[in-house]
Amino acid sequence: MFSRILVANRGEIALRIIRTCKELGIETVAVYSKADKDALYLQSADAHVCIGPGESAESYLNIPSIISAAEITDIEAIHPGYGFLAENSHFAEVCESSNIVFIGPNSGVMNKMGDKTLARNIAIENKIPVIPGSDSTINDQQQALEVAHKIGYPVLIKASFGGGGRGMRVAHNDISLVNALAVAQREAKVAFNDSSIYIEKYIEPSRHIEVQIVADKYGNVVHLGERDCSIQRRHQKLVEQAPSPNLADQLREDICKSAIKLAKAVSYTNVGTVEFLVDSEGKFYFIEMNTRLQVEHPVTEMITGIDLVKEQIRIAYGERLNLRQKKIKSEGVAIECRINAEDPDNGFRPYAGKITMCSVPGGKGVRVDSHVYAGYEVPPYYDSLLGKLIVHQKEREEAIACMKRALSEYRIEGIKTTIPLHLKVISDSRFATGDVDTHFVENLIDEK
Repeated sequence: MFSRILVANRGEIALRIIRTCKELGIETVAVYSKADKDALYLQSADAHVCIGPGESAESYLNIPSIISAAEITDIEAIHPGYGFLAENSHFAEVCESSNIVFIGPNSGVMNKMGDKTLARNIAIENKIPVIPGSDSTINDQQQALEVAHKIGYPVLIKASFGGGGRGMRVAHNDISLVNALAVAQREAKVAFNDSSIYIEKYIEPSRHIEVQIVADKYGNVVHLGERDCSIQRRHQKLVEQAPSPNLADQLREDICKSAIKLAKAVSYTNVGTVEFLVDSEGKFYFIEMNTRLQVEHPVTEMITGIDLVKEQIRIAYGERLNLRQKKIKSEGVAIECRINAEDPDNGFRPYAGKITMCSVPGGKGVRVDSHVYAGYEVPPYYDSLLGKLIVHQKEREEAIACMKRALSEYRIEGIKTTIPLHLKVISDSRFATGDVDTHFVENLIDEK
C-alpha cells in the first residue's frame, strides 16, 4: 500500500480523505492556501505545505505549486477530492509524467468523458439513450439557432467541459438563446478555461438520477446503486437520496446496467458516477459522467457499508476489486443535505465571515462531514459548502424524521446558511411521498 499521499484539496473533503488514510495506515500531506492557514484539516494531516494566496487560481488550481509540494514531501500518490483539479485531465497527465499516482481514472479516459459532446457520442455508439441535441460543440449563433429549431424549445446550453451548474443556461426562444449563449460561454471560460458549449433539449419536469460505479484495472466493474439528486437550485444539488423514491425496479435496473455498459466501453477505472435524467413518462437519458468522487458519496456509503475513498486508494494502488455485484446489498434509506454558507432568502447569496457558534447534531444514524468550527472564518474565495449532514435509517419515513430532528439541532451562527431551507424541503409533503423533480426548490420558494 502507499506510504504517503498528498491531498490536493481543502475543507471537508480533505478531512474526509485524511481520515480514511489514517485508517489505512497511510501518512498524509495537506496543501493549503494562505486563506486556509487555520483550517481544521491541517491539524489532522502528518505534514502540510502552503501553495499560494487565497485565490484558487494561484493555489488549489496551481498545478506547478501542487506538484512542487508533492516532490518536496516525497509522496507516492495524489488524491484530488472533488472540484478544483479533480477532473482536470492535464493535471492527471502531469502526475503520470512525474511518476506520481493520480487517484482516479487515467488522463485519456478523463479526456473522453470530460468532453461532454464526445461522451454523448460514446453513449450513442453503445445504444445508451441520450437527450436530443447538438452532435458537436456550437461555434456560432447561427449553428445554435439551427440546432434549437431542429430539436425544439426549450433548450439547455451546457459547457462542454463543465460541471456544478456553471456554464448552463435555459433558453425558450431565439432571443433568449442568443443572449444565453454569450453568457454561458463567458461562464465556461472563467470556470473551466474553455468556452466551448453544446445544446440539448431541456426536459421538464425531470428527475436527476445518478449511478455510482467502481472499476479496477482488470476489467471488473460494479455499481453500488443509484441516487436521486433532483433537489437542486441553479443546477447545483442540495439534497440527495438513496435509493431513489418512486423508481420502478425495471427502470432502476436498466439505468444501472447502462452505467456499467458505458464504464466498460471506455475502460474506466476507479470510482465514477454516471448521470441520467428521467422524464415524466419514465424514459431515461444519459447526460454526463463525473470522473471523480461525488460530494454526495456518503449516502451510497451509508446504505452499502462500502468506504468509497478506501476503494479509490486500493484500486489506484493496483489491487483487484473485491466487490462482486451479486453480493452488494443496499440496506435502508439515506438522505444528505448540503449545508452551504448562503442566504436562500436573498437569491442564495454566498456568505463569507466568522462563525460565532457551531453545534452539530448526533445520535443513531446521523453523520456530519464538516471542516468548520466556532471561530472559523469562512473565506470568500471558494465553494460555499460548509459540510454535509447525512442520516441513515431502515425506512424512508424514519429517515425523514431523523433528518428533521438533526437539522433542528444543527446550529451555525454568525453567517447565513441553507439549514432553514432544508427544513422546509424535508417537511414538505411532496418530499415525503417522493414527488420530486429538478424544479422542486424553485417551486417551494415561489410558494412562500
